[in-house]
Amino acid sequence: MAALPVIQLIAFGYLLDVSGRLAAGAKFRDTLDWLRPAGRLGLAIVAIVIVALPIHLLTHWGRVADLVSPGTPQAEAIRALSVVLVILAVPYLGWAWARGGRVRNYLWPQPIIFLKRGWRPTTWFSAADRLWDFIASWRLGKRFWLGLRGALATLIWLLPATVIIAANRQGETGLAGLVGGLAFVAMGISLMYLPMLQANFAAENRFKAMFQWRRIRSDFRRAPWAWLLAMILSLVVLPIPLYLLKIEPPPPELVWLPTWFFIFLMLPARIASGLALRRARSKPEPSGKWAFLSCWTVRLLMPLVVGTYLLFVYLSQYVSWDGLQTWVQQHAVLVPVPFVGI
Repeated sequence: MAALPVIQLIAFGYLLDVSGRLAAGAKFRDTLDWLRPAGRLGLAIVAIVIVALPIHLLTHWGRVADLVSPGTPQAEAIRALSVVLVILAVPYLGWAWARGGRVRNYLWPQPIIFLKRGWRPTTWFSAADRLWDFIASWRLGKRFWLGLRGALATLIWLLPATVIIAANRQGETGLAGLVGGLAFVAMGISLMYLPMLQANFAAENRFKAMFQWRRIRSDFRRAPWAWLLAMILSLVVLPIPLYLLKIEPPPPELVWLPTWFFIFLMLPARIASGLALRRARSKPEPSGKWAFLSCWTVRLLMPLVVGTYLLFVYLSQYVSWDGLQTWVQQHAVLVPVPFVGI
């Protein structure tokens, strides 16, 4: 689901929102406000699967019985039992959700209270209001808009170099190889700024903030080591496993599973970026030999970090099934994409 066209932008917007709120000084627990509603939603999905399983089995057995002995009482009984289970499952799930959708609501349906209140319209009107509040708590519209603008601004940074690299991929002439190499370096320079620019954009919620690279350079000088750690997590440790997943196509029934790994791996990366930017903006302007030495040490290490990431992106175009698309499907800085061959 995280890679469906609209949901992928919502997911990307949420990741940006986490880094932006942390950079702006929000408490850590406030940035993970989705955990409770996500737990309720996941529990509801599990409950639907558990309830639907016996119904599915009975339906299957009924079809088998019809094939073996059409029109027998046993086949009719199995079909009737499956219909009864459907009739019972709908109010059971609805009543559990109306009471809050917690584990105890599924385990004990409180039949006496259901008989007293289940027939009252106010019970279900109140449940509908709580459902609306639950949906509103996800702030889907805000996160979609944030994700859309963040993705467009990121593409503005990456697309020129990507087009040049793709056009000169073969490097048949010396000039083509030189131009492609320069574009490769330009992309590396962009990636040195992009994770923090995205956090800055989300913190200020302004499109122009995505291009305030001078401010980001100033922030870097205040917390270079936190910056380096965040970049290692954002560009090497966490996104590279996602490229390894693209070497072998997953089975059709598991084709969307890797997109969940995208969320679980990229969320810590966004947290690291937000915390690094917050630390930098809480520090005074650096001075002294140690500050000078720290800044230049990290500056010398940063090309190694970005170069490691770009090496995996470069190799990915040859070993993954999407080929050149890997340049515009960069998991470290862009939206989640389906791990499928096209």
